[in-house]
Amino acid sequence: MLGDAEPLVQETMEEIETEGELRKKIVRKTTYQLDENSSMTATKTTTMTTRKLYGKDLSEYEKMDVDELLSQLTPEELDILSREVDPDDELLPPDQRTSYMCDKNPTGPLNRKQLIDHINKLAIETPDRPEMVPYVAGTVRGKKFTAPEKPKTKQEEEIAIDLGDEYEHALTKASEEELVDLAAILGFHSMMNQEQYNNALLGKEQPKLGWNGIAKAYQPKALPFEPPNLTDVEKSIQQVRDDDYGLNCLNFNNIQISDQQFANLFEGLKSNTNLESLSLCNTGMTDRTGILLAGGLSKNSTLRTINVETNNLSPSSLVAIIKSLLSTKYVEEFRASNQRQQTLGNKIEMEITNLLEQNPTILRVGLHLEYNDARNRIACHLQRNLDRIRLKRISGEGGESSSSTARSKSKAKK
Repeated sequence: MLGDAEPLVQETMEEIETEGELRKKIVRKTTYQLDENSSMTATKTTTMTTRKLYGKDLSEYEKMDVDELLSQLTPEELDILSREVDPDDELLPPDQRTSYMCDKNPTGPLNRKQLIDHINKLAIETPDRPEMVPYVAGTVRGKKFTAPEKPKTKQEEEIAIDLGDEYEHALTKASEEELVDLAAILGFHSMMNQEQYNNALLGKEQPKLGWNGIAKAYQPKALPFEPPNLTDVEKSIQQVRDDDYGLNCLNFNNIQISDQQFANLFEGLKSNTNLESLSLCNTGMTDRTGILLAGGLSKNSTLRTINVETNNLSPSSLVAIIKSLLSTKYVEEFRASNQRQQTLGNKIEMEITNLLEQNPTILRVGLHLEYNDARNRIACHLQRNLDRIRLKRISGEGGESSSSTARSKSKAKK
């Protein structure tokens, strides 16, 4: 049996060097003695590859001390070694991480124009690379690029609508002018230009422009310039303070009024009993004068219309003025758009809405509101006030008619 035989092991090693690689070939021969007359030999060959660097095995470099090797190098050799190694360290400045080293001394401060001229000169003087195939006009070389088709969105997909034979027959035989008129009636503004739309509404003949036509420019009508406001400020303020019976409407639009004049005017409003309309558009009102206006309105019981548009009132001043309208509840129209702050904000708009909903006499409001909730609530409240006035008027007319009928009957009996 093989287990009873004593094996005889013999190993041989051969080294083969190929392109910097050292290959070791180990041949192990094991001989088993079966009996006195016979034996068996098993051969096993193993090939090991070892890389070499500068004639030494790589395993020998692992045992070497790197610091000791670096200490033996000269500064010139260290400089050469640093150029070959690019350290991946973000803490080092970029000039120490790059392998590019410039030993030239600076020639002076940077001259951008001179640098650009030098680059342009090099670009002009550098000859173009010769083409392997000469250029021929109109000849397509290679495969021509074709842009892929974009998938259609749901809105771009054609929608088939069955209008019925009667409508399709009518639309097929309709002329272009009839189609334009139909589009104007249905409100399809994007299908026509402004001139076609206006002509369709006015019943005029449509211009020969087609669906894709462009409206031609026309000379605008010359309108006369609006004459300047010649209202005498001091005289009008004195009339307000004196409660002049003939002063019912006061218009100070586009007149720059001083703070003292505003103070005198609003002080006169407290005791005035004849002024019904006050317009102060573009007069330079500020928060200081706005508070004075709120104080004057809180004690005035004859004003019906107030206009303070295009001034420098803040949202808080507008709230104070609208709140002052609740003192007497006589104002029917209040306009205050185009102020210093275009957007009032949600808090101010809700506060203005709550104040207007408490006012039973306000009928028209001119304010720029951003939120739909405030606009809807104010519009509904104004509509309720208008309906209340209309019902009172109807009931008054009915009362008068019934009383006249009763008087006529009594006369007939007599």
